Amino acid sequence: MTEVQIRPAIATDLMLLMAIDHSCQSDYVWQMENQREDGQMGAIFREIRLPRTVTALYPRAVSNLSESWSRRSGMLVGVIDEQLVGYTRMNDTIVPRTAWLTDLVISPRFRRQGIATLLVEAVQTWAVQRKNQNILLEMSSKNNPAIQLARKLGYEFCGYNDEYYETQDIALFFGRSIR
Repeated sequence: MTEVQIRPAIATDLMLLMAIDHSCQSDYVWQMENQREDGQMGAIFREIRLPRTVTALYPRAVSNLSESWSRRSGMLVGVIDEQLVGYTRMNDTIVPRTAWLTDLVISPRFRRQGIATLLVEAVQTWAVQRKNQNILLEMSSKNNPAIQLARKLGYEFCGYNDEYYETQDIALFFGRSIR
């Protein structure tokens, strides 16, 4: 693989990043089932194999990227041969001492080459430099590639929020300590 450079995003990157196909292909989803019994409530998630590969749309409006990019604490891009191949956005002002990775997007042509891993590792470094102790990854329950990446990198499922996104998709949260 060609060397990937990770750098902070600049305003002139935004239009190119918005042009990336933000959807993903998946053969699996995490299905949620609410349970109520004897005065107790809970939710169970099951990884379900779909009968065919589906395209999961990005749960946020990509057109809002240029408006909202400055409201995050940071944004990093991956670059190969001067071409933007992906980005991540993060915020560390939501939960005390916690960096929250809200977006992780890789251009389809460059997926499955380790770029997402490099970006998550760069966010971890950024979070440590900002004296955070934990990191939280957020993703749609339909984004099985992101779920598998989080698990591969040692993140553990730590919660969900139903109808979290504009698309009404469920958000899953995976976290880990970075101390």
